Formats: sequence, C-alpha cells, structure tokens
Amino acid sequence: MNTGKVITGMVTDKNNKVTFVQNNGITYQVVSENSIDLTLGQTIEGFAYTDKEGNQLFSLEIPEVRVGNFGWGDVIDVKRSLGVFVNVNWKNKDLVISLDDLPNEGHLWPKKGDRLYVTVVVDEKDRMWGKLAEEEDFYAVSKPGLKESHNLNVSGHTFRMKKSGTYFYTEDNYVGFIHPSEREREPRLGELVNGRIIGLREDGVYYVSMMPRAHEVLDDDAAMLLEVLRRSPDQKFEYNDKSDPQSIKNHFGISKGQFKRALGRLLKQNLIEQDATGTKLIKESQTDNA
Repeated sequence: MNTGKVITGMVTDKNNKVTFVQNNGITYQVVSENSIDLTLGQTIEGFAYTDKEGNQLFSLEIPEVRVGNFGWGDVIDVKRSLGVFVNVNWKNKDLVISLDDLPNEGHLWPKKGDRLYVTVVVDEKDRMWGKLAEEEDFYAVSKPGLKESHNLNVSGHTFRMKKSGTYFYTEDNYVGFIHPSEREREPRLGELVNGRIIGLREDGVYYVSMMPRAHEVLDDDAAMLLEVLRRSPDQKFEYNDKSDPQSIKNHFGISKGQFKRALGRLLKQNLIEQDATGTKLIKESQTDNA
C-alpha cells in the first residue's frame, strides 16, 4: 500500500487545471501549485494519500508527518465518540487519533490548540490514523539536560501522563518531568505547560516544577518587606509581629495588621525567621528564590 508514503509516479494526464500521475495502476491527482510545470511522461516524487472525500491525492511538498516519520500537529477538533482531529498540513485532510490511543480520563484528552507529536499508520482497509509518539521516540530526538540550567524557565507540550508524573517535550528539544507534588493540577495530553527546572535526572531528563516561585505568590506588602530585608545591613530589621503599631506605620507605611499578614506569608515561604530582636532574611532564599 502506498497510502501515507512517499512514492514515485509518472505524469499521465494534464490540462490547464489539473495534473494526474500513476503508480502501479493507481491514478493520483497532483495537488501542488507548481504541477502546471510538469510534463507528460515525467517521473516525479511525491506524497500519496486519500483526502476526506476519498480522492487519491499526490503532493509534491513532502509533509513531515507520514508513514515512518514523526512531526507535530495542532488539534483542531475533538469528538468523544471517535478521537481527536489533528492538522498535519495535508491539503483537505486531517489526521485522526483514535480514542483507543487517548487517556481513559476524559479531562486529560487534548483540546483545540494543543499540539501532538504523531506519525501515520495505515489499517487493513487502507485508512490512515494518527499514532502518538512513544517515550523512546522523544528520547531519540532529544538532547540531554544541562546542570547549569537549574532554575531556568522552560515550556513545552505534554506527551505522557503516568501515576509517577507528567512528561513533556520542550521547545528546544529537552524532555521534562513534573512530579505530582510540583503541580496544582494534572496537565492534559498535548497541553503547553510552563515551569522551572529544579533538577536533572541521571538520564538527562529535567525535573521541572509548575509551582510558582516564592516571590511570585507574595502580595505587594510581603514583596516590599522582602526587598527591605535584602537591602538592610545584615539583611535584618528590628521589627517583628510584637512591634509597636505606630513604629511600624512610621517605618514601613503600612498598618500592623498588614505587616503581620506580610510577615506570615514570608514565614510560610521559609524566606524569613523571627526572634525577639527582629526579623532576618534566610540566606538560602536569596540565591534560590525558590
């Protein structure tokens, strides 16, 4: 079967509007814009496939996604009774990922706009289906992570969900892993996720956290106190939650209630410590900001 493959065909018929090629007795319509330049009897290479109306087509532009080759496609539709439809840049044809190959949990199915890394398989009825890449397919094209990337932001599309965590492929060809403790919810298949690198596995896979950095979850008052501490001598000040309200107001411009709430957030994030003499920045937080 030639469906979904790159084949060689001979130009057997053409007019001002359409050109046809043949291979092993099957006639294909050429769908490329430059087909007008072809001549009768010419042998050409192209991609053979069947469109959604059942027409046998022949494209001179070889697509990335084809039998034996993987590429990225954008999810354009979801049908619960069938699967998801993916645009892989074929004219008049989208690729379907069967529901049998999708997660059992419906909330983990891809949504419109998500991206999947797929190839093509052809069944015994000569129908084309999309097949999701396996983990080893990603490892085959990925690069090993770098230790110096620690704490850098990273993003990519998820490709495998396991009880142990979520795997995704980054925009610059690395594999990332998100443990359930490092996310607020489980991402769906194909979703674009954003996080930061928190470690490197022995096999070169990045450990990634989707949880916000401490300074990203602080309100304005807490962020202001944190900055004051960073700029203070010995990174401490003589105020704590027992200090006089007016002194707090005069020094920081906020009420004692606001001050205590801000200190509480900083304590919860393990950014500060308090004693009878005041409040001090925990040194580890200055370099990590984690």
